[in-house]
Amino acid sequence: MTEAHRSRATWLVTAAAVLAVGALAFGIGRFTAFGASAAPQHPATDSADAGFARDMQVHHAQAVEMAMEIYAKTSDDELRALSYDIATAQSAQRGEMYGWLVTWGLPQAGGPLMGWMGSGSSHEHGEDAASEADLRAQMGMATDAELAELRADTGTAADCLFLALMVRHHEGAIPMAEAVIDEGSDARVRAVATSMVQTQSAEIDAMTGMQQRLACG
Repeated sequence: MTEAHRSRATWLVTAAAVLAVGALAFGIGRFTAFGASAAPQHPATDSADAGFARDMQVHHAQAVEMAMEIYAKTSDDELRALSYDIATAQSAQRGEMYGWLVTWGLPQAGGPLMGWMGSGSSHEHGEDAASEADLRAQMGMATDAELAELRADTGTAADCLFLALMVRHHEGAIPMAEAVIDEGSDARVRAVATSMVQTQSAEIDAMTGMQQRLACG
């Protein structure tokens, strides 16, 4: 092979190598760009979605506690069935909310209760509600004294106290669910919140009917 032929062969090999590297780089770039655009965008830690998931886990935990308390001792079949439904449904939702935060890579706690309910929103709870006790009251949650009374009561007194506490509890949850429907960005969060509004509104109606039937004062 002549020197000219060797030079030409070397040039062809070099050119082929350069083209191969260029094609590889192009392919990697396209793949990276595609991967970046296809990556899911998760809610931020200060988002309405994350705040709702955290606060509603706290809220649901107390609902489950109260529901299991009355389920264990009521003799009213309708109330027993309702308390079972509340306990199982809210336990499942609480687990799902925990899973959202894990998937999003966010802590399970953070920020004041309802601090995610944005300024200017009709759902905002203002800066005057500084104490946690006040915020829990706005959420419709029972106090420690009320929970102790529920544990101590029996019969119709326990049934009526449970109904009063759970109606208030649901009435505190619905505005929170409505707020994340308005302010959230995650489709699943908004779907669960919509279902909560519907279910808990129906349960309030059912519990109000039970209060009338039991002649709760």
